[in-house]
Amino acid sequence: MKIEFAPLNIPLARRLQTAAVLQWLLSFLLLAQVCVGIIVILIIHNYWFLYVPYLTWLYFDWRTPEQGGRRSNWVRSWTVWRYFKDYFPIHLLKTWDLDPSHNYIFGFHPHGVLVAGAFGNFCTNYSDFKELFPGFTAYLHVLPFWFRCPLFREYLMSSGPVSVSKKSVSHVLSKEGGGNISVIVLGGAEESLDAHPGKFTLFIRQRKGFVKIALTHGAYLVPVFSFGENELFKQVSNPEGSWLRTVQERLRKIMGFALPLFHARGIFQYSFGLMPYRKPIHTVVGRPIPVHQTLHPTPEQIEELHQTYMEELRKLFEEHKGKFGIPEHETLIFK
Repeated sequence: MKIEFAPLNIPLARRLQTAAVLQWLLSFLLLAQVCVGIIVILIIHNYWFLYVPYLTWLYFDWRTPEQGGRRSNWVRSWTVWRYFKDYFPIHLLKTWDLDPSHNYIFGFHPHGVLVAGAFGNFCTNYSDFKELFPGFTAYLHVLPFWFRCPLFREYLMSSGPVSVSKKSVSHVLSKEGGGNISVIVLGGAEESLDAHPGKFTLFIRQRKGFVKIALTHGAYLVPVFSFGENELFKQVSNPEGSWLRTVQERLRKIMGFALPLFHARGIFQYSFGLMPYRKPIHTVVGRPIPVHQTLHPTPEQIEELHQTYMEELRKLFEEHKGKFGIPEHETLIFK
C-alpha cells in the first residue's frame, strides 16, 4: 500500500480542524472507558471523599437524561466545535418553514458510522440551526448506554444530547408552547453496520415507535437526510450472512450498540487511519408532515403515517441527490 503523507505546509486552520475532529473522535472511542477507569481507581484506592459524593450525586441525577438533559451553552460554544464543523465541512439546509407553536420529530438519516452530521448540526452553536429555525430547541436523542458511564455522561449532556428512551422523547414533545424538536437517528446501531460509501440502505420499515409517539403527542414528523454521512469512513466488508456481520449482530444484541470495523485517513498521512475523510456533509431538512394528536392510535393509523413518512423521505432524497453528486440511478433502499 502506497502511503500518501500530508504536506508540511498545511495552514494552521486545517491543523486546528484536524485536532478538533480527533478530539471528538477520541471522546466517543476512549473517553467513556477512561471515565469509568477513573471511578474504578478511586474505589480501589479508597478515595471515598471523591467517589462517594459523586456516586451520591449520580443516584439523584440518574434520570436527568430522560428529563431534558443539562446542556451548557458554554460547552456548546467551545471554539473546537467551529473547527470540527469546518473540517468536513458540515452544512444545514432548510426546505420548509416550521411553525414554532408545534413540536416536531426530526427523523435523521442515515446513521453513518458516528453520526457526525447530527452532532455538528444539533449539538453545537456553530451550525446554522438558530438562524434557520429561530425559536426552536433541538434535542439529539442517543443511546441510553452513554449516560450510564460515570463522568462521561456529564460531558455528553453538556453538549445537549438526551436519552432516546420513550420517556425522554415524550418529555421533549410534551412541553407546552411548542418550539421543541426531538432529533432521532431512526436507523440506529443496526444501520451503522451498513454505512458504506455510496450505499443508501436505511433500516426503517420496522421502526414505527417514533410514529406512535408522534401521534400520541401530535408532533409533526420531518424527514431529514444527511448527504455525505456515509462517505466519511470505509468499513471492512461485512455483507449480511458473513461471519463478521453475524458476530457484529450478536454483539449489538448483547451490548445495545454496534461495532463497525471502520477506517479512513490518518493524522499525518492520508492512506490509513481512524480520522474521517474530509467529505462535505449537507443535512437537508424536509417538509413537515402534519400529525393530528391521537392518544390511542390504532395499528392502521400508525401504518398509514409510517408509509407517508417513508414516501416523504424518498421524495426528499430524490429531489436533492443530484445537487450532491449522487447518480440519477441511485435510490434509497428501505429495510
